[in-house]
Amino acid sequence: MSETARVDAWLWAIRIYKTRTLATEACKAGHVKVNQASAKAAQNVKPGDEVRVRIDGFDRILIVQHTISKRVSAPLAAAAVEERTPPREPIPRIAVRDRGAGRPTKRERREIDRLRGRD
Repeated sequence: MSETARVDAWLWAIRIYKTRTLATEACKAGHVKVNQASAKAAQNVKPGDEVRVRIDGFDRILIVQHTISKRVSAPLAAAAVEERTPPREPIPRIAVRDRGAGRPTKRERREIDRLRGRD
């Protein structure tokens, strides 16, 4: 393990992204921040750095424990990162009708309006 590693290689090695190309593209798109600053793919990370990764509309907060730049076993990858992401709030369920179910009846429409808060 070296003292520093590229941020894209580190994100790939700890299994945040399936491929290094996806990690590089996320950096180019501005979805990766190191210590509160946008990171380019070649930026180095070192132990103690905070890495924020935006995935599916949510930020994952990761603290670098060890720097690795090659894919390793899952237990070693898990030891290289400390996860500080707060738990996600549950997404409220919305009324969904099956496709092709036809128009809602008057009763169903009232229930849909009640669920959406349009009493």
